[in-house]
Amino acid sequence: MKKNLIALSLSLGGALLCATGAQAQSSVQLMGLTDVFVGSMKNAGDAGSSKVVNSGGMTTSWFGFKGTEDLGGGLKANFALTSFIKVDSGIQGRFANDTFFSRDANVGLSDSWGTVTVGRGLAPNFLPSILSNPLGDSFTFAPLILHMNVPLFNGTGWGSTTPSDTGWSNEIIYSTPNLGGLTANLHYQFGEVAGDSSKKNVGINALYFNGPITLTGFYERDQMSNPAVPSTYLGTTKTDWMLGGAYDFAIVKAFASYGQAKADNTTNKAKTCLLYTSPSPRD
Repeated sequence: MKKNLIALSLSLGGALLCATGAQAQSSVQLMGLTDVFVGSMKNAGDAGSSKVVNSGGMTTSWFGFKGTEDLGGGLKANFALTSFIKVDSGIQGRFANDTFFSRDANVGLSDSWGTVTVGRGLAPNFLPSILSNPLGDSFTFAPLILHMNVPLFNGTGWGSTTPSDTGWSNEIIYSTPNLGGLTANLHYQFGEVAGDSSKKNVGINALYFNGPITLTGFYERDQMSNPAVPSTYLGTTKTDWMLGGAYDFAIVKAFASYGQAKADNTTNKAKTCLLYTSPSPRD
């Protein structure tokens, strides 16, 4: 895991709302969040620590546009175009060769029956993983997120367990309405492999919130890479699942999760397990 010796992390977020039309039935938001930290970092396996000014301490910095259009009768159209950025250097994306709108590039329709979204959006693994640990979506300090998504190439042999990124391209998502605190998302990514329609990514996640209780879980079956353009066949079929949850005792909040990932071409299983308590958040 990564160790932070001395760190100061600052996050700034904001949104600008613009309404058009006499009855403000349409809206476009200019949105974003900036996170930068200063500290001394040492990864497992590194020979020593290094002094850094880095982007993405507690969350990944991003900016972009989101909008909605009221079509009448309860039906709404929506879109999202958002991009990651490294604030310390001004480089676009999370890593080299990341696509420009790798966070969101989609359109959708929503009604009382739920929401259908088409384009690039979240993978099934993302929301359950950030809700099942106290450090959220920190790709720098959260051990669960690091083990799932960030391989280290420094002799440790530590490989990530997520088969195909935290976002999928060429995707259709159906999101259910809230049913007594329970929501679910069905994901299908087209492989777009010429002459072979069998290659695809599929997955599902579920989220449940009821007072102090949070329960989450996901399952995905991946054959295509992300976020590369075009997506390419992984060479095998990889499955990944996790169950997690949290309970807020008012003084402390407890987190727990367990997950496994496996490829069809090996008998090895990669596993993640987390048990953690932290002070309860205050309003």
